[in-house]
Amino acid sequence: MNQVLPNPLYYLHNFQLVLDWVGERYDDVLIEQERRFIADFARLPETSRALFVRMVMRKGDYFRVSKLNYPELGDTHAALAPLIEMGWLTLDPLLSLEQLFELLQKPEIARAFALTPAQKQLRKTEQLTILLERETEPKPYSAWFNASSDCVIHITNKALCERLRLIFFGNWHQDWSEFVLSDLGIYRYEVIPFTPESRGFRTRRDIDDYVALQVCRDMLHNQEPLDAILHQLTQTCIANDWIARRRAKLLFQLGQQAEKNKDWPQALAIYATTNYPGTRLRTIRVLEKLGDSAAALQLLTQALTDPESEAELQQLQRSAPRIHRKLGVQKPAKPATTQINTIQLRLPYPTEAFFVEGVVRDHLTHDDVPVFYVENTLINSLFGLLCWPAIFKPIPGAFFHPFHRGPVDLTSADFHARRVDDFAACLAQLDSLDYLSAIRDTYQTKQGIQSPFVFWGALDEQLLELALSCIPAAHLRHWFNRILSDIKANRNGFPDLIQFWPNEKRYNMIEVKGPGDRLQDNQLRLIDYCVLHNMPISVCYLEWLEEAQ
Repeated sequence: MNQVLPNPLYYLHNFQLVLDWVGERYDDVLIEQERRFIADFARLPETSRALFVRMVMRKGDYFRVSKLNYPELGDTHAALAPLIEMGWLTLDPLLSLEQLFELLQKPEIARAFALTPAQKQLRKTEQLTILLERETEPKPYSAWFNASSDCVIHITNKALCERLRLIFFGNWHQDWSEFVLSDLGIYRYEVIPFTPESRGFRTRRDIDDYVALQVCRDMLHNQEPLDAILHQLTQTCIANDWIARRRAKLLFQLGQQAEKNKDWPQALAIYATTNYPGTRLRTIRVLEKLGDSAAALQLLTQALTDPESEAELQQLQRSAPRIHRKLGVQKPAKPATTQINTIQLRLPYPTEAFFVEGVVRDHLTHDDVPVFYVENTLINSLFGLLCWPAIFKPIPGAFFHPFHRGPVDLTSADFHARRVDDFAACLAQLDSLDYLSAIRDTYQTKQGIQSPFVFWGALDEQLLELALSCIPAAHLRHWFNRILSDIKANRNGFPDLIQFWPNEKRYNMIEVKGPGDRLQDNQLRLIDYCVLHNMPISVCYLEWLEEAQ
């Protein structure tokens, strides 16, 4: 059964909450048009406000009045009148043929344009193509379809409302549904104390820069020329750290696109303007493409002395022999190959639906040796439970509003550095048995609250207690330090299964590979890390005794 919120005007309440929040916390960065809108909105009749919000939360800017049918609002025309008088809605606006087609159904199109029987059978896109040959000028809806008793309205300030939504959330991807999901209890969020510094945008320039960056991102998505996008980007001069990180990422993506275009000089020039992780490795590749192996080797040598991550080091070590060979110089010694503990299985092909990891899990499970399919969920969850206070510390620039799943700077290079003492305090509990009660307490008190690390649906009390009993604190410290060293890369790649021997208080992590499957780069790096720290890990290679029928 669908859940129903007790307040039928819940959407109006949520919209007003955004206006109040923005008006109170961002008044100094608002323009006069936005302040006036917030004030004028409060003076409208309740039904007019509610109907306006309904239109703001719907797709598009043009609406047929007959489709604005909301029982809780009563007379739609009465609710529309104040909005039209305010100039927030335009009655019977000019519509292009394309806009008209968005509003009409196929039978209505046939009536409005007196289509022939053959034309009626065409798809709407085909009908539009035919009509565009003779209908080129915009007209009011009433002129396009004078036989209709309906009318069309245009909401004129939807862009302003979207901008207020941006100011509230600090991003474009979160929308009004966040409120509904929270009200229904589907999503619950950590309660963060907000201060005047808890703002995504500190100045009006921040807002303008964010919007300008989004325009550039849209241009890239629409495959517009890179020169045009770069010209647009040069207009930004960003002082806000988290927006600057977005700009650095966009420049990196533009460099990648230049590589796809095989425009190596442009790619090299773009990469020179950003320090986004991975840029140095891409620069080396581009230098190779340009035939400048000497410059590639020089940058490679610098990078090998101070790699930015395990992932970069892995790729650098692969590139080194190739670059040395091109220059005719001695190849560097190959890194020692890690000896991997393997499990070889040959099992009957299942007769029912299955997944490979589940087949291995079930085969290895015994009464006193439980095996769980955990992949990235278990270790991340234990880390999230122990380090909850550090992850959700309300430092400036981390949380802007009540609907954050995690801090905004989670994957930034200085995430750990900005909270180094807090994480140290959390991890210090691993020196005693304090970590056990800390993890258990967080598991109980924060149950179901959104987290970038804790997978509540995959972590029940049985699995939690087995993990706390069988995984030594020293191993947890190694896992957690690895996550903190590169959160973006090291939250992934964990083995599929974990095997417990409760009576012996030990465990084994198992990566499962079916026929033809092989280890991925991030899995190889994790295996190397486990071997280095004497942490149990195996790779299980599964083959079928016979082929599927």
